[in-house]
Amino acid sequence: MIEVLKSKLHCVQVTEANLNYMGSITIDEDLMDAANLIAGEKVQVVNNNNGERIETYVIRGERGSGCICLNGAAARKFLVGDTVIIMSYALMDFEEAKHYKPTVVFPLENKIAK
Repeated sequence: MIEVLKSKLHCVQVTEANLNYMGSITIDEDLMDAANLIAGEKVQVVNNNNGERIETYVIRGERGSGCICLNGAAARKFLVGDTVIIMSYALMDFEEAKHYKPTVVFPLENKIAK
């Protein structure tokens, strides 16, 4: 088995940082669907503004809101307006992984073009 990139939301903007929430990242449900992410899924979040990298899990945000909210301790590492990359990974057979194509989404202003 090998771990490979499954999903990626590339260059979305942090819309909120909520220190008083227990943890995780809240993501607009439209963005979740586009990137093939589910609630509770483990993700890595990379901050392009300061180089911080964290692992957390996804919470479903309001559909169409454009919400990208870092909750709990992560709110100290990500500021509103920061540009982030959100990635998830999957385990698969080495041979299968050679041909796998991850879902990569480049949202415009945290919205999916329709």
